[in-house]
Amino acid sequence: MSEQSTRILVFSHRPEVRESIITAVGRRPATDLGQVDYVEAAGVADVLAEMDEGAVDLAILDGEAQPTGGIGLCRQVKNEIDDCPPIVIAVRRKDDRWLATWSQADAVLVHPLDPLTAAETVADVLRARRVPVVRG
Repeated sequence: MSEQSTRILVFSHRPEVRESIITAVGRRPATDLGQVDYVEAAGVADVLAEMDEGAVDLAILDGEAQPTGGIGLCRQVKNEIDDCPPIVIAVRRKDDRWLATWSQADAVLVHPLDPLTAAETVADVLRARRVPVVRG
């Protein structure tokens, strides 16, 4: 069982959306993962500063954030940041999953967030990040 802390960035211009994401994922999304420390961001500048710093293990971005949504922001950081941490996009409509895929998101959550699905999705993405890539 890992005791290492995981740092997750949660972005939305709406505090209640950030709170719902944090509540759904929880402080420990899986027993084999360490406790989660959350960093909240209400603006794009905050997200970019945290991502550039390199201390984020995973980001969860609100696809409906205003004025810049998490979908476009995800595509931007995936193309601009070397070794970009995994990103999960939270969307309001199931039909918007394709946009999250276009944005190069590692996973998608759909509101209303189911705590079991949210925690499992985040845990799966974090585990996949830890697996070393074998190149031949």
